Amino acid sequence: MTQDPAKKSGDVDLSNRGMLFKRGEKDVFAKVHKFVEIDMLKQANIYPYYLTIDRNEGPVAFAEGKEMIMLGSNNYLGLTIHPEVRQAAIDATREYGTSLTGSRLLNGTHKIHVELEEKLAQFLNKEACAVFSTGYQANLGVLTALMTKSSTLIMDEDDHASIYDGSKMCKADVVTFKHNDIDDLKKVVSSIDAGRGKMIIVDGVFSMEGDVAKLPEINAVAKEHGCRLIVDCAHAVGVLGKGGRGTASHFDLEDQVDGIVGTFSKTLASVGGFFAGDAKVVQFVKHFGRSILFSASLPPASAAAAMKALEIMQREPERVDRVNENAEYLRKGLNDLGYDTGISTTPIIPIMIGDEVTALTIWRHLMDTGVYCNVVLFPAVPKEKALLRASVTSEHTREHLDKALEIFKTVKTQFL
Repeated sequence: MTQDPAKKSGDVDLSNRGMLFKRGEKDVFAKVHKFVEIDMLKQANIYPYYLTIDRNEGPVAFAEGKEMIMLGSNNYLGLTIHPEVRQAAIDATREYGTSLTGSRLLNGTHKIHVELEEKLAQFLNKEACAVFSTGYQANLGVLTALMTKSSTLIMDEDDHASIYDGSKMCKADVVTFKHNDIDDLKKVVSSIDAGRGKMIIVDGVFSMEGDVAKLPEINAVAKEHGCRLIVDCAHAVGVLGKGGRGTASHFDLEDQVDGIVGTFSKTLASVGGFFAGDAKVVQFVKHFGRSILFSASLPPASAAAAMKALEIMQREPERVDRVNENAEYLRKGLNDLGYDTGISTTPIIPIMIGDEVTALTIWRHLMDTGVYCNVVLFPAVPKEKALLRASVTSEHTREHLDKALEIFKTVKTQFL
């Protein structure tokens, strides 16, 4: 039987979110005191952010005093808990210290960064690679270096926030096309002055709904109109392509794509980011990308952990097969229960809910009964398109997934 979750949750009204920065008060702190939604959500026990995890062991996590099946991380190949990855970070800290206390440009480039860049470039079949302190900074660095006033950046409207922020920092004109809509992409690109430099940038796997960019069609448009093409493979490395090499590899387009952006904070079990491409392009980004010039470099322990994770991924390619098998198993199980999981074909599995308070209520019940997943609300998704975002790792067992499905079954009976 369907319940009224708003009544159950204290009649929480989320309709005014997004208006806080349009009220025009002279005191810049005025909006702070009007932002009461967080307090309301906490009182209703459905506040979903900044949760404290006591221990994350890959397929399971410990939070709120109990063990939960972890369906809320991006630890796709389960390497954050691999003993060799942990040891690599420990050894690097002992040998090189905790920080290099400077930017890559000046005193922050260490031999471990150079080695990691060489190995990533080889793995991705590119000439060179630049390592950044975060994946977010990788997109900012690429866009601020390469895009100028005489160029136009063309983005999928569902691109990651880091791409949007990079587009605001660079001096280029910016246009968007409807998500994965090739006809709209053609229309947008055709409307740009032929004399302008053009670059298309897309996510390889889209982070909220887990669908894959239509890279062959996008590449064809790019070639026809003289556009450069960059793919952000943050959620694709370790998931798609030969041995987990990402979306370009998945479509056999590694030699066609001009650059690949990625992160270490998901499959590669660390923190940091990278940009791989032609050597001259990478060199230019290293000298003009603002985020690499004005940020402290990646700590040795983080670089060592990422490098060891990359080594294990290549040594054990069966992990890539296993994470996709687990994703298909969970997705089918959810579909059999009547859940709508969209068009995802990756380990990111969206569960479409719609109403925000209903999504929050279901999320809370899942947490209370042993499943940790994420709830996604406006503005990360359109209004009334709230969803739960589940994701699997290669290390989930069938027992883990079957237990999670039993809990999802109970939730659907109670709330949907």
